[in-house]
Amino acid sequence: MKIVVTSDTHIPGRAKRLPTPLLKECETADLIIHAGDWVSMEVYRELSGYAKVVGVHGNVDGDEVREHFNAKEMIEVNGFNIGIVHGHGEKQTTEKRALEAFEEADIIIFGHSHIPMVRYFKKVMLMNPGSPTDKRRMPYYSYGILHIDEDFRAEIVLFD
Repeated sequence: MKIVVTSDTHIPGRAKRLPTPLLKECETADLIIHAGDWVSMEVYRELSGYAKVVGVHGNVDGDEVREHFNAKEMIEVNGFNIGIVHGHGEKQTTEKRALEAFEEADIIIFGHSHIPMVRYFKKVMLMNPGSPTDKRRMPYYSYGILHIDEDFRAEIVLFD
């Protein structure tokens, strides 16, 4: 299964539309995960045209997005538990807040920092896809791909 992972799209604040590299990737996705800060439900509607979309709301999402998405989600894909959370909050790092949000997860997907990364903490894979529309101080825009079959692997895709 191929899962396209994105976060922090901030549309229409940071961009008017989702970038072409992300949308091209979505053409072959079995599932799309969004880790919050959509800003507009238009992002959900557009992504839903490609595959099923699962997501959470972030700290800058308004009422319309918050009514549609929870603050955190846990889904199961091919026997693996995937926790999804935006990662905002008080104290600690975004990564630590994401880790503390779930007790039983094989993979935790989070956003908020706009810093793309994949790493392990003990046996839990942490993935932040960065942002496809707001790279902040990063040199590239980004999104992630998660492949899940009898095992899982992740990659970050960087683009200009």
